[in-house]
Amino acid sequence: MGKKNKNRKKKQQDRNGEPGGRSNAGWGAGYADIKENKLFEQYYQKLKIVPEGEWEQFMEAVREPLPATIRITGYKSHAKQILHYLKEKYFKEIQDLEVDGQKIEAPQPLSWYPDELAWHTNMSGTILRKSPLLEKFHHFLVSETESGNISRQEAVNMIPPLLLKIAPHHKILDMCAAPGSKMAQLIEMLHSNMDGPIPEGFVIANDVDNKRCYLLVHQAKRLNSPCIVVVNHDATNIPRLQIDCDGKKDILFYDRILCDVPCSRDGTMRKNIDVWKKWTTSNSLHLHGLQMRIAVHGVEQLAVGGRMVYSTCSLNPIEDEAVIASLLEKSEGALELADVANEVPRLKWVPGVTSWKLMTKTGQWYTNWSEVPQNRHTQIRPTMFPPTDPEKLKEMKLERCMRILPHHQNTGGFFVAVLVKKAPMPWNRCHPKLGNKGTEPAAEAEKTPAETADEAGEAAMEDKPKDLEASRESTVKQDGVCGPPPSKKMKLFGFKKNPFVFLSEDDPVFPPIQKFYNLAPNFPKLNVLTRTHDGKKLNLYIVSKELRNVLLNNSERMKVINTGVKVWSRNNDGEQSGCAYRLAQEGIYSLYPYINARIITVSVEDIKVLLTQENPFLSKLGAQSHAQAKQLDIGSIVMRYEPDPENQDAPQCPIELCGWRGKISIRAFVPRNDRFHYLRMLGVEVFQEKRRYDHFEAKAEGQEGGCAPDSMSMETDLKTESTDKSPYSAETK
Repeated sequence: MGKKNKNRKKKQQDRNGEPGGRSNAGWGAGYADIKENKLFEQYYQKLKIVPEGEWEQFMEAVREPLPATIRITGYKSHAKQILHYLKEKYFKEIQDLEVDGQKIEAPQPLSWYPDELAWHTNMSGTILRKSPLLEKFHHFLVSETESGNISRQEAVNMIPPLLLKIAPHHKILDMCAAPGSKMAQLIEMLHSNMDGPIPEGFVIANDVDNKRCYLLVHQAKRLNSPCIVVVNHDATNIPRLQIDCDGKKDILFYDRILCDVPCSRDGTMRKNIDVWKKWTTSNSLHLHGLQMRIAVHGVEQLAVGGRMVYSTCSLNPIEDEAVIASLLEKSEGALELADVANEVPRLKWVPGVTSWKLMTKTGQWYTNWSEVPQNRHTQIRPTMFPPTDPEKLKEMKLERCMRILPHHQNTGGFFVAVLVKKAPMPWNRCHPKLGNKGTEPAAEAEKTPAETADEAGEAAMEDKPKDLEASRESTVKQDGVCGPPPSKKMKLFGFKKNPFVFLSEDDPVFPPIQKFYNLAPNFPKLNVLTRTHDGKKLNLYIVSKELRNVLLNNSERMKVINTGVKVWSRNNDGEQSGCAYRLAQEGIYSLYPYINARIITVSVEDIKVLLTQENPFLSKLGAQSHAQAKQLDIGSIVMRYEPDPENQDAPQCPIELCGWRGKISIRAFVPRNDRFHYLRMLGVEVFQEKRRYDHFEAKAEGQEGGCAPDSMSMETDLKTESTDKSPYSAETK
């Protein structure tokens, strides 16, 4: 060990009291002492947001670690199969398990989440490593998460998408989307009917931080949806978009908006220890103006009749009810709070408060604006206080807001309110004009005098210039975790940096594809795009019809980071068989309804062979599959499994796998974690097979001119999506 490392290790020991700094001493205090903040207790006891007689239970809960929660993705047709496998394979075995003489508590479903698709457990990482059975369970969770079949998500963060009541035709905006767990729910809800065509609706997922936009891309790629676009804008100034409507240009208003704003995150104390030390009332005072501007911009872009969910992981009324009350007052009746008391049955929550006070970090209290001294007017603003008119306050019905407290259902703290738009906002009653094309955001060009005056008033309220305070939205959040702003101001260049080029119906790429796969006449060729203007098209992607409409009409307004799901990849060796494009597994569920050729029906045993053997001969398939394969020429194929209702031991969901029919052999082109997923569904013990498959994968990738499986990690795929450097070559056997 070098001298520097020795000194560093010694300093760490001196600081924390043991080698490696693993003591519970923290910042020079015991672990229990970290979870103390007298100002926090004084403030919330005074506000009475916790029901009378429950304070001790509340404080005891926030000092306990937060349970881990998982959610099974609900839009995939095999969600029920995964749930069945979890309950029968793992949860039953865990129920009777003991580790170090302690009985393990099996995961339990969240009582309020539909169809038992969300579960929580108190098992720690230490416990998971102590038992081989639990280690297998952990490996299962990690692998299924990477495949997009399971999401690890905090329980309270699952609530806002449920309250949006999404339908497949809805146009949805997620204003502050990173890291993407809620965005994933929105996508799943769009795809609730997997038997139908590509949904008409779409999700525009936005984040101000360019780097964190790639977290959204990673999440979206796991779900393989053609209905998502990731964009990079300041949420206080997301450009107003336009669309073609019956041959005319029109403004895009969203049916649903998720406004999960950056916040002081004191509802996350159970998982973020640093909040205990850093919490102060100043946090909320600094964020209130930003939260207001984001929310105002959201309701401006909401369609009449649409819903916007405003949420924070803060318990503070300054960030919660104060923002809602100000929105309602500004709207002059255009907005109302929806009564959602019965929309999430069995969820426990307390009504929003109708009165609250402000406290400075020095402990000074203010009941209303008139009490605030002049020298504090730049830090404390009138919108932070409850309305003074009793009648107006009663009409707002702030009690319809929902506050989730940690001790009620063993969760984090959370606030959520559902706003319904009844009419255009007062300052938008004249139909807004479309902005001119250019590098400036369209919304800047579209402001009416009323909008400009309103924003100027908001700017005057803040203790910092508007452009500086707006940059605080880069307070990047991870399910409510805030971080530093970016170092540079973002510039808008539309598609110029990373082009998204839609193909025309008569593009020469289509005839050989159309013939080879016998595509249905209604296949939406116009929705196919590529990532290059020049040269050979390496990958072809597809988006939904309405998303194409948005992308084509706003190339200079939006900074697009990623969109579309890959459906074909170029394979030069495939030209010998008449088509240079092989099918891509990630897009097969979008593409399969249009394919009428190159399909082989396979059985459970066939799939086991295809996913466990390196390059099986055609003769390894069952009689029916073998006969069908022999009828096909060399090239890309779809292998389709149809469930048998009479055999309940077999998967009861259809499975489509992409592959390659060689001269005398056949191969599945399925990503590594998808292979593990399908094998588990078929009852194969993947945990024991993992090392064997790793060897197979390494050998395949090392073959010169061989058919390497589609095994790039998601991170690698993000970097190489426009330059697919490992196209599958022709059959080697």
